[in-house]
Amino acid sequence: MNKPVHAPQLHFPAVDGELQVGGVPLTRLAERVGSTPFYAYDRALISARVKAVRAALPEAIQLHFSIKANPMPAVVQHMATLADGLDVASAGELKTALDTGFDASHITFAGPGKGTHELRRAIASGVCINAESSGEIARIASEAESLGIAPRVVLRVNPDFELKASGMRMGGGAKPFGIDAEAIPAAVAQLRALGIEPLGLHIFAGSQSLRAEAIVDAHAQSFELALRLADECDFAPQMLNLGAGFGIPYFPGEARLDLAPIGANLDGWLACVRARLGDARVSVEAGRYFVGEAGVYVARVVDKKVSRGQVFLITDGGLHHHLAASGNFGQVIRKNYPAAIGNRVGAEALETVSVVGPLCTPLDVLADRMELPSAEVGDLVVVFQSGAYGLSASPTAFLGHPAPVEVLV
Repeated sequence: MNKPVHAPQLHFPAVDGELQVGGVPLTRLAERVGSTPFYAYDRALISARVKAVRAALPEAIQLHFSIKANPMPAVVQHMATLADGLDVASAGELKTALDTGFDASHITFAGPGKGTHELRRAIASGVCINAESSGEIARIASEAESLGIAPRVVLRVNPDFELKASGMRMGGGAKPFGIDAEAIPAAVAQLRALGIEPLGLHIFAGSQSLRAEAIVDAHAQSFELALRLADECDFAPQMLNLGAGFGIPYFPGEARLDLAPIGANLDGWLACVRARLGDARVSVEAGRYFVGEAGVYVARVVDKKVSRGQVFLITDGGLHHHLAASGNFGQVIRKNYPAAIGNRVGAEALETVSVVGPLCTPLDVLADRMELPSAEVGDLVVVFQSGAYGLSASPTAFLGHPAPVEVLV
């Protein structure tokens, strides 16, 4: 049986054996950044991905960018020119979104534990708050009354189904996220008793799925649930956010997601939605799918050693900068992200190496027993699929090393 391999990394071309990021040779980019390690995000790749999603989905479907995937201000500013909505999950992300000049009415604020200061900022800003419990509904109403500002409220629904074959299941069963579907009529009644008419529904079943049929099924169930709740609550949602669940291939044996059947399914449902809900805005929300494959993490080899027959490349970067690539963020059994020696692409001399960082822990591994071009001190290790849940999801304070630079190229 052939050993599974990573999906081909075709987004970043190589010229004369050197990876190009945003058209800039990697070694030159490292000089331009001024230090290693660093993250680099390719703006043209981000734009191309959004364009491809728009081409695959019905024109009426709006695209929301989930800032938590990559909150770097320059990336968010770029996405603000491409997306129809921005989704935030903290006051910090809210500031980043508002700083872009994006229409506040198309910004949504999610999260199961919003503080009073966050609710007040969201209400004052005029963004849509995803209410996630009856207690939060009461707090929203109280703070809105204190401010003298009518709040914009969307109900986040914890559906009675989940996104199958997903990396992270956000709905179905007991969850801290959203209001259980069967409790939505009571939540609508609570809002109305407080003088607030809900604007819409947010139904998020899961994320990081590479199976189009699973996403098609989740979207179909989401539409059915939304229409049922609209009938039960005598409620005409102005907004319906389906989440997305679109995944990218990280590990050997994984293939890229086929958007065609997802687009066809959405197209089939839109006529029904229009007939029942009029001109409600229907959106899908994605983060990693827009930016994940457009980013790389780059670290420099500072030492090369052999220990009992195993070759180690020791770099100046590691889990403190890229927890996900180390296997300590969401993986049960550690698997390698795709990686390369960025200044030796296509070299014929290969060796099996483990790429590790400078931290005093055996968990600090970027690639374990991976076949890569033979590298030396000073070479640049590149970890692909690093545009989402990279730096902001990592313990940068661990052991006191400096944080890496981020650049949008």
